[in-house]
Amino acid sequence: MRVGAIASSVSALRSPICRRLFLLPFSDHPHLAGSLSLRRAPCRTGRRTMSEQFSTSPLSSSAPVASLAGAVDGDAEAEKPPKKQHPWLIVGLGNPGKNYSGTRHNVGFEFVDTIAEAEGISMSSVSFKALFGKGFIGNVPVMLAKPQTFMNASGESVGPIVSYYKIPLKQVLVVFDDLDLPFAKLRMLPKGGHGGHNGMRSVINHLKGSRDFPRLRIGIGRPPGKMDPASFVMRPFNKKEREELDFTLQQGLAAIRILLLEGFNKSATFVNSNKSLEQLS
Repeated sequence: MRVGAIASSVSALRSPICRRLFLLPFSDHPHLAGSLSLRRAPCRTGRRTMSEQFSTSPLSSSAPVASLAGAVDGDAEAEKPPKKQHPWLIVGLGNPGKNYSGTRHNVGFEFVDTIAEAEGISMSSVSFKALFGKGFIGNVPVMLAKPQTFMNASGESVGPIVSYYKIPLKQVLVVFDDLDLPFAKLRMLPKGGHGGHNGMRSVINHLKGSRDFPRLRIGIGRPPGKMDPASFVMRPFNKKEREELDFTLQQGLAAIRILLLEGFNKSATFVNSNKSLEQLS
């Protein structure tokens, strides 16, 4: 076979597999989650399976292609195994069980459910004491977790996940409710303390005391009058609150897509400068 023919064959073998999802540009209203839509692109056969994407070892099937390419065009880089891409871990804090579903203390769970539904990620498996799912946002691998340990012991789930998958702390986003933020307000920070939140306190303790991981706070407002905060966080939402919170969850979904595909700074700017529902309507 002529060298030119071999090189042509290698070029075909090395053509990149298409992305599973791609992000469309912002529409006329960049702060609305609806302006960020994901479409599926038709993929060629031979795409890696989910387990292969999350594997900690290089794919053996890539070796023959790299070897042949090196022999033909002298590309030394082709002989190197593909660089491992660490997944993002997005954890929503809350309490398991029907009695806590739809309450203010469980907005972290609701947020993870919003991501899972939008991105087609199944949350049916149970791992590391959590409802757990794996998938992709764009071409970025992502893990979703809802600890089932009850709020005050959330770290018993988060710590082992981070340790087992060796996830860098800068790629661990914890989402939780915040009494000190106005209702349905979002705030994203690169790091910080627990702020008196017992779930976050547990997470920090099980990450060896490190506070250097991003977090997304969802405001649930202050309790009215002299109501005990412990009772307030267990209250459900009224109709108007439900509408506003659903809008906020969609804003948060847009922020997650920006975070994974464009970086923390752009996502934090989007979140922290966002306007209220009334200002956008």
